[in-house]
Amino acid sequence: MTSVDLNADMGESHGPWVMGQDADLLEVITSANIACGFHAGDWDVMAATMAVAVARGTGIGAHPGFPDLQGFGRRRMQISGDSLRNLVAYQLGAARAMAQAAGGQVRHLKLHGALANMCAEDAGLAQAAYEGALSVDPDIIVMVLAATAQQEAVEGLGCRWAGEIFADRAYNDDATLVDRSQPGAVIHDPDLAAQRMVAMVQAGAIITESGRHIPAATDTICLHGDGKTALQIARTVRSALEEAGVALKTFEGRTGAV
Repeated sequence: MTSVDLNADMGESHGPWVMGQDADLLEVITSANIACGFHAGDWDVMAATMAVAVARGTGIGAHPGFPDLQGFGRRRMQISGDSLRNLVAYQLGAARAMAQAAGGQVRHLKLHGALANMCAEDAGLAQAAYEGALSVDPDIIVMVLAATAQQEAVEGLGCRWAGEIFADRAYNDDATLVDRSQPGAVIHDPDLAAQRMVAMVQAGAIITESGRHIPAATDTICLHGDGKTALQIARTVRSALEEAGVALKTFEGRTGAV
């Protein structure tokens, strides 16, 4: 039976400001990417989110981003490779400590927002980010935007990785995400998201806005926890996959090329 992981970005509230429906999402997904306090989140939010994830048996991932709370990590920044290594290592270290305190452990890492998009375009930058993570935990599974420069970087590093596709984002013909400023870039319709994910998992490919099929490692499906329809998309995608005979389970990671 075909299986796939369902992940969501979360832990993005900050102090009294609430973002997303994390507790409800954790009842649906199989992996959680938890913000590390730089683009979103804080120590209390991390602790609370980690605790619920541990109780649910959900796979825990660190979700590092640029130090940009006001811009939610979605504004590009210029950064050297050495500084990026330290930036990612620092955030992963915090996530590992908070997970351990909650009785769990961080098993994967996924870059956030503008940092992720830049690394999807630049394998050298992605390599620097992942080297920072691997210096802290050589066994961590790196979640990558499938069929992009992120994947090129992990294949070159020889580390464990998982390919990710997006339920709520549209694709360009080079497997990168359509810029959020463009019409239709973000998908809010749960039924449309579900149809797309069943089609992509069954095809083993990313299906772009133009209809192009790009063969890809479809190990995990992401949805953004900050979206207004995130919970409904998660439930609808999960239901559609199960109806199509696709099992939902936490990814194990892979090495080498697809």
